[in-house]
Amino acid sequence: MTTENKQKLSFKPIIGLAVVSLLICGLFFPLLITGIAQIAFPYQANGEIAYLNGEAIGSNRIAQNFTSPVFFHPRNDSASGVDPDITLQDAHSQIPRISNATGISSESLTNLVDGNQEGNVWIFGSPYVNVLRLNLDLINDYPSVYSGFPK
Repeated sequence: MTTENKQKLSFKPIIGLAVVSLLICGLFFPLLITGIAQIAFPYQANGEIAYLNGEAIGSNRIAQNFTSPVFFHPRNDSASGVDPDITLQDAHSQIPRISNATGISSESLTNLVDGNQEGNVWIFGSPYVNVLRLNLDLINDYPSVYSGFPK
């Protein structure tokens, strides 16, 4: 080979490899994983949408903005504001406010909170409750108090 031929570099293989990698990693693989998720776990893959009487009202995986005193509120110290869960202690601390605003007994609200407890306390973590599920149970269990909400 002459010196002139050595200096001419071909970028064709590099560009070809980049395009193939982009197609495989950026298009085909994500579509494959999305398809598998839709088939194997459709509820989770679609965002765990919560319904109230057939109407989509939110996601069980993203915090909802409840501000009315008749509802449990998500935690206000979460940096991102998207955590849908609050600690059991935080839920119990909101019971007097909800009881005063709705007339529902503290004992009934405590039972409702304890019945919605989630989390693995055996080795790791502490118990928590999902605010949206808790508020949906309030609406469903006390229709006379929450009659202004969709039924």
